[in-house]
Amino acid sequence: MQMKTMLCASALALATVAGPLSAETLRWARTSDTQTLDPHAYNEGFTHTVNRQMYETLVERDDEGQLQPVLATEWGMLDDDPSTWEFKLRDGVTFHDGTPFEADDVVFSIERAKSETSNMRSLLAAVESVEAVDPLTVRFHTTGVSPLLVNNLVNVMIMNREWAVANGTETPVNYKEGEESYASLHENGTGAYTLVSRVPDSKTEMEAYAGYWGKDLFPLDIDRIVYTPIQSAATRVSALLSGDINFLQDVPAQDIQRLEQTPGITVVTGPENRTIFFGMNIGDETLTHGEAEGNPFADVRVRRAMNMAIDRNVISKVVMRGQSQPQGTIAPPFINGYTDEMGALPAVDLEGAKALMAEAGYGEGFSVTLQCTNDAFVNEEAICQSLVGMLARIGIDVRLDVQPGGVQFATIAKGDTSFYVMGWGVSTFDSQYMFDNLVHSRSNGRGAWASINYQNADLDAKIESLGTEGDLDKRNETIAEIWKVVQDEVLYLPIHLQMLARAMSDNLVIPANVGNSVSVKKIEVKD
Repeated sequence: MQMKTMLCASALALATVAGPLSAETLRWARTSDTQTLDPHAYNEGFTHTVNRQMYETLVERDDEGQLQPVLATEWGMLDDDPSTWEFKLRDGVTFHDGTPFEADDVVFSIERAKSETSNMRSLLAAVESVEAVDPLTVRFHTTGVSPLLVNNLVNVMIMNREWAVANGTETPVNYKEGEESYASLHENGTGAYTLVSRVPDSKTEMEAYAGYWGKDLFPLDIDRIVYTPIQSAATRVSALLSGDINFLQDVPAQDIQRLEQTPGITVVTGPENRTIFFGMNIGDETLTHGEAEGNPFADVRVRRAMNMAIDRNVISKVVMRGQSQPQGTIAPPFINGYTDEMGALPAVDLEGAKALMAEAGYGEGFSVTLQCTNDAFVNEEAICQSLVGMLARIGIDVRLDVQPGGVQFATIAKGDTSFYVMGWGVSTFDSQYMFDNLVHSRSNGRGAWASINYQNADLDAKIESLGTEGDLDKRNETIAEIWKVVQDEVLYLPIHLQMLARAMSDNLVIPANVGNSVSVKKIEVKD
């Protein structure tokens, strides 16, 4: 068997840490709340970041984006059967109720994450079945060779079968329909922290798990977490300055310089593996959220005109205060499949855009409602407002509907939208993840966030082939073909690569993370 041992040097270095140096409470604030504690119900960054303090995955990515072991210590494809992956599991791990972690829990969790109501199922589309070989060995059988399967497991968290069955949560809640279950407000993971209390949209408290397996590997300097969503940018910054919080995960771009100059506060910045873009409902026959003849977005000439009217450099300079990297594609530069040619910005050409609008029959323009969030990304409301002015120059009257992400995303995920803002991080660092969720039509567990409603059977087939294509050169050729369609058809309006900034009390060491994730067990508290 081709087995990789992935014990990272940083983890080994931490093995000498005997225990907490200065245990304290992390008073952590961010713009939005986790939407559910059910780890398979909702595939979204805020939700994963909070939940992964309590739940764990087989593998994860470190701050630089490299794969690291968690509940699995070794993995690889079998030499005599490359359609089978084998994972060796960590011994001595227990769930928070004291139940030993075993292979059967992995089998249960993967099957649960593949179920109809799971928002994670597209990640596991290539998985045909999972079996427990023995208590610490599990095998994934895929439909053909799936060389990048392990990449798709970084956000698939492991639950305890016995606990889930006992509490009637064998399947995930249907988040799109607003459902809740015992797992929505309770947890039983293997993570470094256990749930103390949760009031949705107000506060989630966790405390260190006394039986955590990683006590000799990680600092574990934080013994309590108080996570508080604070939508207002000014209020978040004031809370940090007053000491009400000691960690602000998403610093408003306009406050970075001020906080950098404030004694007692450290600011860490870096690029995030996330792009910000706008989606249009291409597939509807009529514009359901606006006024126009037919559906203007169904005409690629209109989409190209809009793309030409957006001045991304102005957005970066004025709205983002230089804290963004303008992009001509929705693909982040970190992922397999990205090219500099894709990322090149389209020229701003208002006259050319107006000509395309007239050619498409919309020379007099049209009106449309833009569904915008105000707590999910960095300065997205201001980005939406800038788009209003830019598109008005080619006759498109954009009317803003601004609401929190918890409201907007549920509506957008259902496809009840014509025009909307979106941001996407790529946990797998591979294009397939974007295609499965944002491009593929809504079928076979794919297209969960493809509210563009684009239909292309040939493209769907190419996307589906990526999961089981063992020839990586051929796979990359297919990825390039798919991106060409996405770019040529202007399926989305890309804006920029988001930069992240986090601020903290200067006694905390919390580095930037390319996925904007936080692993509290790794935070160090300085004397």
